[in-house]
Amino acid sequence: MNPRPSYEEMGTFYPASFYESFDKEHEYHEQRYSIEAEIVETAAGHKGRLLDVGCANGDFPRYMMKRGWNVEGVEVADSSKAITDFKVWRQEFGSVKIPDDTYDAVTAWAVLEHVHQPKRYFAKAVHVLKPGGVFVFLVTNFRSLSSWALFREDVPRHLYFFTESTVRRYLAEVGLELVSADYSDKVYAMRPVNWLRYFLEARLRGRPFTWQDAEFSRATYLARKRWAKTPWTTAFFLFTHPHFVFDRLLLPAYELVQMGRRTYGIATYVARKPVRRI
Repeated sequence: MNPRPSYEEMGTFYPASFYESFDKEHEYHEQRYSIEAEIVETAAGHKGRLLDVGCANGDFPRYMMKRGWNVEGVEVADSSKAITDFKVWRQEFGSVKIPDDTYDAVTAWAVLEHVHQPKRYFAKAVHVLKPGGVFVFLVTNFRSLSSWALFREDVPRHLYFFTESTVRRYLAEVGLELVSADYSDKVYAMRPVNWLRYFLEARLRGRPFTWQDAEFSRATYLARKRWAKTPWTTAFFLFTHPHFVFDRLLLPAYELVQMGRRTYGIATYVARKPVRRI
């Protein structure tokens, strides 16, 4: 993203309410942690030492601790909750003083798109991982319609945008080997909302698809009309905007197409540090 907020300015976009949402959606996040744990443990092949980069309030490392892992975290946000039950490095990951060959797994769930120098994170991961250790990370996918056309990226918090080719280049430059790339919504979703409207407006009519178009929904329509949300106003909206109905009805099928074509908005990568050979 250009121009982008400075490192010092980024804190204003992460107020305490940003981290309080983890408590408000506790059940959802617990399910997510379970899926993330399965991904990590399948990739690592055993339990050991784990470092979670961007650990927020510490919930995912805490979940892994219950499963038998020895955990630590990295979190730079002052507005996140204090963590006292395991070690947390309160500084940017690229500058932490951690000995080489320390961890069996390093994780970064929806973190790398938020940082100013992602290559430093890849480079640090390869140093702190043990030979054979895994770096598991999730980022948005700039090949997706959601990312480059439907305004679904979290700007200005998202500073970098990734494709599999850029991820492969980062990994190759620091000496990590790509194990797998999963394009699905099993950890996070990035739904291509208004995809049909985009194709109708931009592809068929040749009209630019704007931020105002992306905001289009029943709620925004009623707000612009200054109408209350009632069964009658909702029925009127749906009757006069049939493409909205088809957009939402066909959305799950279009998501499956994206996943099959590896153009879904989210990708989860597993990379491994090569084992030294004598």
